[in-house]
Amino acid sequence: MNVRELQRSFENCPCGRRHLCPIDNVAIGSGILGDMISLCADYNNILLVSDNNTYAAAGKAVYDIIGSKVYKNLILSDNADVVVPNEEKIDEIDSYITSDTDLIIGVGSGVINDLCKYTSFKKDIPYFIVATAPSMDGYASVGAALILGGMKVTLNARPPKAIIADTSVLKNAPLDMIRAGYGDIIGKFSCLNDWKLSALINGEYFCDKVYDMTYASAKQIEKLAEGISARDEKTVGVLMEALVNVGVAMSFVDCSRPASGSEHHLSHFFEITGLLDGKEYFAHGIDVVFSSVVTARIRREILAKTPSKRPFDRKKWEGNIRRIYSTSADGIVALQDKLGWYEKDDCSAVYEKWEEIKKVLADSPSPEEFIGMISAAGLDYSEFEKMYGKDKIYDAVLYAKDLKDRYSVLWLYYSYFA
Repeated sequence: MNVRELQRSFENCPCGRRHLCPIDNVAIGSGILGDMISLCADYNNILLVSDNNTYAAAGKAVYDIIGSKVYKNLILSDNADVVVPNEEKIDEIDSYITSDTDLIIGVGSGVINDLCKYTSFKKDIPYFIVATAPSMDGYASVGAALILGGMKVTLNARPPKAIIADTSVLKNAPLDMIRAGYGDIIGKFSCLNDWKLSALINGEYFCDKVYDMTYASAKQIEKLAEGISARDEKTVGVLMEALVNVGVAMSFVDCSRPASGSEHHLSHFFEITGLLDGKEYFAHGIDVVFSSVVTARIRREILAKTPSKRPFDRKKWEGNIRRIYSTSADGIVALQDKLGWYEKDDCSAVYEKWEEIKKVLADSPSPEEFIGMISAAGLDYSEFEKMYGKDKIYDAVLYAKDLKDRYSVLWLYYSYFA
């Protein structure tokens, strides 16, 4: 995958913005770990970061290849063997960075990538990511998804200088992680619809070329569900390329808007409340694609009704925020108070553009189509309903939006139809 060539194809984009992505190398293929020798030629004081699982998957192999350049082989671990990207882990990585550190290499997927991305940005040190699973689209993105102060936040950082993805490693990732990557891509049908919706209602910036690039990736992966379940190495490689491609799209617009909308907000809701309540939750991408069924049902419900602005009941809203988010509620209330969207919500655009809004909402897969895509990859939507239950899913529909500062169909539903 040639990022520079892709970037050149976006020169003089009609949207008027200059689209940039500072990734130097993307190496995806079988046996590609051998490229680490040449990729690391200019670095001599490397901090290698992994966790127990990713070290076994590829970290040891990387260390065996470039160990003479690694001054610290840091293997993060937690009691539950699931590393949380929080302040504690950021501080742990920081503690091993010296004035001589010239490169951070993360070996892993979502959590390791986000921790290394954020730390490298904060310390102004380049980083590489060696992918161990085609599980999410954040490898090439500018955002680092972290849990700070008990809240799920995405902070601007910068992409890695190199992404190394050996398909012989990726195909052996846990099947749920491979399916999660598939789900993260399929969820783009939902978030792209949200982007169009916000552009129409709020005049938010929108780029047709970035939209089309992301949509094409989703359509490509939609056809590969059978190979996903079979761990077909070629299919896994195509999936990884699509995930990186979407990450580049995010870099091009300097935010996650092309890749994250209502379905991601629901996914973040289940993760945050799961951590707060000590309850199980699905892998991110699986929650995303399951949540895409929910957002599709919301669009269908809206299309069957006429908008009617509901008054904002501050006491009721804040009571539910505190009931649901417990110790994280203060941060969520503060975020929404800062945004002021509840007080400033101008209904004129919704009423004036209602016919156009309906056309946008109708231009997205139906709930049945999403369930078909889910089933084709070996996932069962009923498991989602069993895991969370109707009450929790309804809470997510109403209050997941408050975790973020991004307009989506969840805001439209809450303000006019709930």
